[in-house]
Amino acid sequence: MLSKFIIRRSLHVSILGILRRPFGVWAGFMCLCLVLGCQGETTAVPEQKLNNAAYLLAAEPSDALPVGTARTSAQDGQRITIVGYIGGSEAPFVSGAAVFTIVDPAVPRCAEANDPTPWDYCCQQEALKTNMATIQFVDPSGEILYHDAKIWLGIKELDLVMVQGVAKRDDAGNLLLAAEKLYVKR
Repeated sequence: MLSKFIIRRSLHVSILGILRRPFGVWAGFMCLCLVLGCQGETTAVPEQKLNNAAYLLAAEPSDALPVGTARTSAQDGQRITIVGYIGGSEAPFVSGAAVFTIVDPAVPRCAEANDPTPWDYCCQQEALKTNMATIQFVDPSGEILYHDAKIWLGIKELDLVMVQGVAKRDDAGNLLLAAEKLYVKR
């Protein structure tokens, strides 16, 4: 409690100190902030405007492998379709990117009645090691698409999804899927 008071007090003193300076210094500071703010806006990467329909499947794929099976059988560069529930952590989506994790449908969730994040599979940490995959939607050149996947693809935690793409493995043997198409089973 004392530390919060000290932080608030020092912030209050700092702000008062700035406001007491001569007007010219204050005005110069504000102009500098505006100039730097404008420069930041012009150098920011614009959000890609893509139609999500090009990435969504109209029909359910019949050849989808559960995540656990794909982790053991898929080879680097192999084109596959995998199925799983969006989850595996408290925050399975990467903010600002079309990247998320999915978990094999065979892994039971440990949702208690008052569990606010049943998609984190908190009591299945050992099972997650071999039953989870990272989905990365990419453009034709293989670059990750910078969209909020939840909004752009209309998905959420615990949605059962089937994803088509190219399998990749990281140095630890984790399965990554350079995703091209998605089907959401509703």
